[in-house]
Amino acid sequence: MTPDDLGVRHAYAEVNGIRMHYVEKGDGPIVVLLHGFPEMWWSWRYQIPALVDAGFRVVAPDLRGYNDTDAKGPYDLDTLRDDVVALLDHLHAPKALIVAHDWGGGVAWHLASTRPERCARLVVMNCPHPAVFLGALTGMGGAKIRLSQLKSSWYMFFFQLPGLPERMLTAGGGKGVVRSLRGMAVDRTNFGDAELQPFVDAVLKPGRATGMVNWYRAMFRRGIRDGRRGMKPYGPIAIPTLLIWAMEDTALNYDDVVPGTERYVPGIEIFQIPGCGHFVQQERPDAVNPRLVEFLRRA
Repeated sequence: MTPDDLGVRHAYAEVNGIRMHYVEKGDGPIVVLLHGFPEMWWSWRYQIPALVDAGFRVVAPDLRGYNDTDAKGPYDLDTLRDDVVALLDHLHAPKALIVAHDWGGGVAWHLASTRPERCARLVVMNCPHPAVFLGALTGMGGAKIRLSQLKSSWYMFFFQLPGLPERMLTAGGGKGVVRSLRGMAVDRTNFGDAELQPFVDAVLKPGRATGMVNWYRAMFRRGIRDGRRGMKPYGPIAIPTLLIWAMEDTALNYDDVVPGTERYVPGIEIFQIPGCGHFVQQERPDAVNPRLVEFLRRA
């Protein structure tokens, strides 16, 4: 599959001080797809046709710092949330169905907690609720520190180093991104060189490797600040929420970062996908898409 095969429309929007690139296709209720690291809109190549066929209008942006969207800070969660809100304003959408993976999930959790009026439904894939995740890493909120998750999160500390993470991602003409994506997959059928080339092209664009790593640097600084001042409580998310979790995720341990989510999201539905790695929507669209469409159609 190549980007041309999807037949999407490419567009740009001036949002929150940056020029944001996005693709869209279809008619009907708006579904906004928020990608993670080290990805871009192409992460959703298997969901876009399925959602369009199900009667939705799909909008998949490149988030701040990625691919064809400006690599300009800041990269704190409030700013990243406001990027999405401004995109919804640009689309004349009072609210939307929000679907997110990995770091996009972090933005989505924050959006749903602080601006719930803009979310009709929420689907998050392999991204823990921020309060649960910080509790597992730091013990905030009286949580038990999870040493196994600290070990799995080693790369977050590596990303604080100046310059070196960028060189790792762009080494060998962008092959660092290929290793990141393919290395976390159980079934690599959908992770061939040609299919991953758009991710390689994206990370090699000026400033993009630094932009995507700066998300982690901003998170680390906020974590230190919250540790000193106390983390601002997250209010409960009342909108219908589905958490899809690939159970062979080597970066995020289900038992460490998922139990306890119901404290912040009463009534959450959790759908486990065994034998699948972190990039669940790319690796197992056969499992993700039917559950995703069924949940969104309830709106």
